[in-house]
Order: sequence, then structure tokens, then C-alpha cells
Amino acid sequence: MSLKIGPHKLENPVLLAPMAGVTDWPMREIARQLGAGLCISEMVTAKTQLWESTKSSSRLPTDLDPAPRPVQIAGADPSELARAAALCEQMGAGIIDINMGCPAKKVCNRAAGSALLADEALVYRILEKVVDAVNVPVTLKTRLGTDPENKNILSIATNAEQIGIQAISIHGRTRACRFNGEADYQLIGEVVSSINIPVIANGDINTPEKAAMVMQRTGAAGVMIGRGAWGRPWLPGQIADYLDRGQYQTFSRPKIKEVLLSHLQLMHRHYDEYRAVRFARKHVGWYLEGFDPGRQLRKKFNQLESAISQTQLIENHFTALEAGEAA
Repeated sequence: MSLKIGPHKLENPVLLAPMAGVTDWPMREIARQLGAGLCISEMVTAKTQLWESTKSSSRLPTDLDPAPRPVQIAGADPSELARAAALCEQMGAGIIDINMGCPAKKVCNRAAGSALLADEALVYRILEKVVDAVNVPVTLKTRLGTDPENKNILSIATNAEQIGIQAISIHGRTRACRFNGEADYQLIGEVVSSINIPVIANGDINTPEKAAMVMQRTGAAGVMIGRGAWGRPWLPGQIADYLDRGQYQTFSRPKIKEVLLSHLQLMHRHYDEYRAVRFARKHVGWYLEGFDPGRQLRKKFNQLESAISQTQLIENHFTALEAGEAA
């Protein structure tokens, strides 16, 4: 199976969701190596005057990412978003994704992210401005609406297609729901039946079997994986294999050790040691779910201050586990 966004034909229809503080370059690279069809950048603010900060500059398009190099932008001002999109295109972005799905308070309090869904007129002004500002495909990441009583995704998706949006990724919850309750795949399916551009289903997809069920139930052209890939960057690749062949590789403890150490090495190479050590704490904590029931290893890992000591601790821990099993 494949997915096409504008002129870009992806190897498979499984996307790694853009997640601020999570899908940095090392995470995207390891997920790509393990079979993800497309990895979208962390959310970049549309306020270009902030791009010189360490955080924002690290999220801008880079040659380290292969084409089409999708970048997600966030904001509430149509002109700011259009300018940001145009600059990202100049830097090499081949797809511009607009964030209207983030439920985080610090984003919504600025009337951005999923808060935008309360003002459809503003939504359409933003989409029009950004589409007009660039020559690359523009996609939309969104939710079902602001709350369970105000699900306006059908209207937004229909108008987005008419404006020129090339694909739409829909998280099956409203802003108010955040990540509580179950994702509404039925409504995503109704959107699929109502428009002709690709719809990518998102929300609660944490196994290959669940992804296949969502694809079948909704008719979506693809799936987007978010929290399910935390500590499991192989999940998008597993899903792609299952959709294509009906089977997928399972990850044994030795294979998980190999991936974890590779991811750790990417972080240590990509950042200065101070930042690398701190970013690693979050990701390694997710990897260790199931291997560190008392959380003692995590506590030790989080106290380390050097890349070498982090690597040694993980190698020693998995070696001890293997020795214990052999004994």
C-alpha cells in the first residue's frame, strides 16, 4: 500500500505524527530506519522572530531529513502562518502541515492548535493564506471539533479540500476530550466518504492489528501514529508490514536493546552532551517500560550526566538480563 500527497508518493501509508518535544531528528531518523512512511517535524511556531531560539531553530527544515521533508507550523494569525510557510519552503520543506489539532493549554491559550476549530471563518482564512503562499502541498492536522457537542469536522474538511488542502489528518477526539475516552472512527469514516483528498486516521492506534481495523472501518488512506510510538519507534514499520503482507516482525529484548542503543547514539551525536543527556532521559524511560518494573534503572539513568555513562548503563542492564535468563 502507498499514499500520495500532492506529487509525493510515500513508500507506505503510515505516518509518524508531529509531536513537540518528541519527534526531533533522532526520533524521526530511527522511525524512518524502522519503516515509517513519513515523519513530520515537531511543531514550529509561526512567529518567525522566535526562530533564532535554540528550540525553534532545531525544528526548522534540515538536509538531515530526506525529501519531501514535511514541516508542521502552528499559530493563529493567517499572515504569520503564510510567511512562516513560505520561509519553510525556501529552506527545503516539501510539505507544509498546519496544526489545528494540538489540545495543549499553552497552545490553545494563544487561540492556536485545536482552539482554532471554534472559529471556522478564521480556519478558512488561514488555509487560504498558506495555500496561496507556497508551491508545495499543504496538509492539515486537526480534530473532530472543540467539544462533543460541537463536532464540525465535516464542514472543515469539505471546505479545506475546496481551498486546496492536499491531505487531512484527523485525530478522532475533540479538543475538550484531549486524550480521554475512545477515538471516534465512525466520524472519520464519514469525512472519508465526503471528500476526495486523502484522509489519515489518528488516535489510539497502538498495534498493527488496530491500524488495520481503523483503515478498514474508516476507509482512510493512511494512519498516523502518535503516542503509540513512544519507546516503540518500530511500530509504524510494523504497521506498514502488516498492511502490506498481513504479518510483521516482533521485537525481542535483544532487538529492543539494539534499537534503544542506536537511538541513544543518534541523540548523543546530534546534540551537545548537555542537551543529549537530558533528551535521552525521556525517550529511554519509554523504552524501559516492561524492563524496569521498580523504576530503579530509570532513576539511575536520570542521574547520569554523560553520554558514555548512559550508554554503559543500558548495555550493562540488558547484558545482566540476558545473563540471568541464561542462568
